Amino acid sequence: MNKVTRLLLLLLLPLTVVAQNTYNLEQCREMAKKQNKQSQIDEENLAAAKAARQAAFANFFPKLSANAAYMWNQKKMVLAPDELDTRIGTIHANGGVDWAQNATTIGINNAVTRFATFAEMYKPGAGEMITQMAGGISKQAGGLVGQLYGDLRNELTFDTRNVFLVQAGLIQPIFMGGKLRELYRIAKANEQMEKIRTQGNDDDIIISVDEAYWRVVSVSEKLKLANQFVQLLEQLEQDVNSMVEEGVSTQADLLKVRVKLNEAQMQQLQAMNGLALSKMALAQVCGMPLDEQFEVSNENLMNVDLTAKDINMEEVCENRTELQLLEQANKIAKSGVKLAASTLQPNIAASVNYICSNPNVSNGFRNKFDGFFNAGVVLNVPIAHVNDIFALKAAKHKARTIELKLEEAREKVELQATQSRNKVEEANLKLNMAQANLANADENLRMANEAFAEGVMSSTELLGAQTAWLNAHSQLIDTAIEAKICQLYFLKHTGNL
Repeated sequence: MNKVTRLLLLLLLPLTVVAQNTYNLEQCREMAKKQNKQSQIDEENLAAAKAARQAAFANFFPKLSANAAYMWNQKKMVLAPDELDTRIGTIHANGGVDWAQNATTIGINNAVTRFATFAEMYKPGAGEMITQMAGGISKQAGGLVGQLYGDLRNELTFDTRNVFLVQAGLIQPIFMGGKLRELYRIAKANEQMEKIRTQGNDDDIIISVDEAYWRVVSVSEKLKLANQFVQLLEQLEQDVNSMVEEGVSTQADLLKVRVKLNEAQMQQLQAMNGLALSKMALAQVCGMPLDEQFEVSNENLMNVDLTAKDINMEEVCENRTELQLLEQANKIAKSGVKLAASTLQPNIAASVNYICSNPNVSNGFRNKFDGFFNAGVVLNVPIAHVNDIFALKAAKHKARTIELKLEEAREKVELQATQSRNKVEEANLKLNMAQANLANADENLRMANEAFAEGVMSSTELLGAQTAWLNAHSQLIDTAIEAKICQLYFLKHTGNL
């Protein structure tokens, strides 16, 4: 071993021997789920979808609301004008009448004039007195009419400068064309989709954790194997060196062993580096500090449960999150068609209200609070809604698209599940072959050691047996890890993870 290699091994040795904790696979999965931000996002999305579903359900019940308003007006409300034009003339609210020049008034004026002329003939000055008396009577009559109209105008003047209004009422949908029912179904399907996405994200977390975990186990086992192989070669180097000193072996044989030892030490260093990086990757997935020192349990490495029984495609389709999401999307699309059709249906709603105002309208705009109830039914019948007809057609085409995607996804899922089962079966066969090869390699190494000790086998032949032993152990580790991953994806593709 050269000095540089020894120095690197000493620097990296604490990474393998100093371990504060040992984690198994389940512990790593739980840590990853707790720290995963996507899991927290899924929880919030699920809570939002649940609240949306509850809001859609609440649309079936009456909506109660209350409103209040205040308004200031500059002037009072006056229902009668200050001058009223009539047949007899213009009546002024402040008193007086501008008599109209119609047939009646002209006849009266002519009669008064003739009577004054006649009186003047018998008594001078009597005509003027009669004319003045007639004018006074006309003026008094006009004043009286104007005063009466002014009183009436005052009665028709209301103080609306400060207006207060309070209203409370409820609206109860009776028939909305099925709109409320379909909105609730859509909200319910969205909530179910969030649940499915949460489960699917948990499956993705499991996949990433398991792959990182078994990668650490694989590199750790190969590091142990590399250490054993280095020990074997170091012992072989000592034996061959002694044989060279005794003259029973050549310097060339010793050089072959040393070259192989250097290669093994380089593989040992690579395994140590790979183990450090693999642990950092697992720590990142699990939310641990990247520099945390820990070990992983590898007690179940060779305990591989390779089960690939017959696949029930109905159960697989029910369990796969992708198909479950498409099923819910298909429900939403069908509800979308019914929702579009509801816009062409009549809508019926009932309302009950209580209105209180000041001034109130119950008795001549009096300045005090008073109110009244009202109730009614509203019917809306669509007649010419061409845009809604085309929206209904678009919804039907969209629903058909979802159905086709669902059929295509089912075919792909069936193919994927079948491929996964085949890979599990292949992994099972490879694992059995690797175990048989390992048994042969162990026996071959045992026999080679005995033959080398007895002097009937060369160091080169023993070196070949040791290399074959190393390859058999390494192949078994790779095959066991591959079997673990194949079984993992088989469970995922069949919806049983």
